[in-house]
Amino acid sequence: MTEPVAIGRYLLAKLHEAGVHDMFGVPGDYILRFYQELSQSPIRHVGTTREDTAAFAADAYARCRGIGALAVTYGVGALNCVNAVAGAHAESSPVVVISGAPGVQEQRLDPLLHHRFGPYRLQREIFERITCFTAVLDDPLICCRQIDRALAAAREHCKPVYIELPRDRVDVPGHPFPGEEPSRAESDPASLQEAVAETLSLLEAARAPVLVAGVELHRRGLQEALLKLVEGADLAVASTLTGKSVLGERHRNYLGVYEGALGSAKARERVEQADLLLMLGVTLNDVDLGIYTAKLDANRMVRASQGEVIIHHHRYPQVLLADFVGALNARLTGTRPGAGGAPVEASPAFVAQDAHMTVARLIARLNSFIQPDMLVVCDTGDCLFAAIDLMVHDKSEFLAAAFYTTMGFAVPAALGAQVATPDHRALVLVGDGAFQMTGTELSTAARLGLNPIVIVFNNRGYSTERFILDGPFNDISTWHFERLGELFGPLRGYSVHTELEFESALAGALAETSAPSLINVHLSPDDPSPAMRRLAEHLGQLI
Repeated sequence: MTEPVAIGRYLLAKLHEAGVHDMFGVPGDYILRFYQELSQSPIRHVGTTREDTAAFAADAYARCRGIGALAVTYGVGALNCVNAVAGAHAESSPVVVISGAPGVQEQRLDPLLHHRFGPYRLQREIFERITCFTAVLDDPLICCRQIDRALAAAREHCKPVYIELPRDRVDVPGHPFPGEEPSRAESDPASLQEAVAETLSLLEAARAPVLVAGVELHRRGLQEALLKLVEGADLAVASTLTGKSVLGERHRNYLGVYEGALGSAKARERVEQADLLLMLGVTLNDVDLGIYTAKLDANRMVRASQGEVIIHHHRYPQVLLADFVGALNARLTGTRPGAGGAPVEASPAFVAQDAHMTVARLIARLNSFIQPDMLVVCDTGDCLFAAIDLMVHDKSEFLAAAFYTTMGFAVPAALGAQVATPDHRALVLVGDGAFQMTGTELSTAARLGLNPIVIVFNNRGYSTERFILDGPFNDISTWHFERLGELFGPLRGYSVHTELEFESALAGALAETSAPSLINVHLSPDDPSPAMRRLAEHLGQLI
């Protein structure tokens, strides 16, 4: 056992050691002493306008850096994060939620403290449902071990964890146990060996195999291993929507997003006609399956996820995804020359016309506009389905809540992503309804001198719902988004109706490198992307 150290200081030191160099949040009385300690630590505090946006920002930060964190007060602060933390759990993002709490003595003696909504344990019980580990740091003898285990769990499971810190425990000495190594999951050697052997046998016999890359490859940090496998074995590769950009989308072997009837026609044809599908890190949810329009034959499939490999109808348990991909790389590389795809065709030159902007033309223009140093952060709704046809330059440069599909993700997530990767510029795609929910974080970006380019798909309402079941409930208030600089601080705004106006706005936004830019693109309410139209028609049959 080493020398005792204050619990709050130990928590901050371990977070910094894990890679958290920025922490998001909103102060409140139960977290203030921890905030004071935070201000004296190497970790920068990034104050947000709301607690839920702090969680969205931490989620994106975690996707870029491997772990993210936020700190909020008890009750009103922590409960305001529940939706965003649930989204991080659904999307497998390792976010550390730190909630202040009434002091241990206060909880024993003062049952009517403010922010309380029932027994003090209820908040922890709520977060137990949406995190993979919870800890209440009320016992100095074990609190350091709890912190170590929480951070280890976040990394191992790629899920959020919850740490509750009573305000009278921040300065209390805790007792580290540096000799204890958290237990780690390991592959069963025999199961791994047999799974790899059967996979290699099938690949050697296949004439038209296709690799489908999923989101777990991103969350497990296996992008480089995927690239090595694709290039070494020259395999054609498609991605799922939730795994979009796990491989650079301008790679010569990249087919596009496979999402059943909703995705790329090229990807659909190759995937559904393949004689072997090597599905790595794919989560079989309704979004990635195109609302179950995907046509995938289990008899032609090898599916490896975290913890198991399924080949046809054989199941190999206790096989970690990283070990499986690594073993394939060791034995498969260079054995399939010429099996991949053709070079990616360059996007045709975009010639702006004096015509009203449409979703399809907007995406076509962005494909030639995106710079190598840009990452795309996309909200849900039509902008997400339109982005299926968007091609980013490098791996992991497209972020979205594509499975949980919560509105309001993109603007605060862009804040977190750009704080995490200051050498990148965020291109934000967001609907007018989603922006009205969380767009206030653009003021935080302005305060920090960040330069995201925000494109608002302004079709005057909730477009996805309109094409499922229309009604006045899908209409929203009209905002002059381009004028938010008058309220938010340094911000260059544009109101765009035509392609020529959009061209001018893009040039101005690209030239503005010291402040955010917002382009308010006025779109017709009856002009959805082709993918969203197909989706809405399918969902409309279920109403």
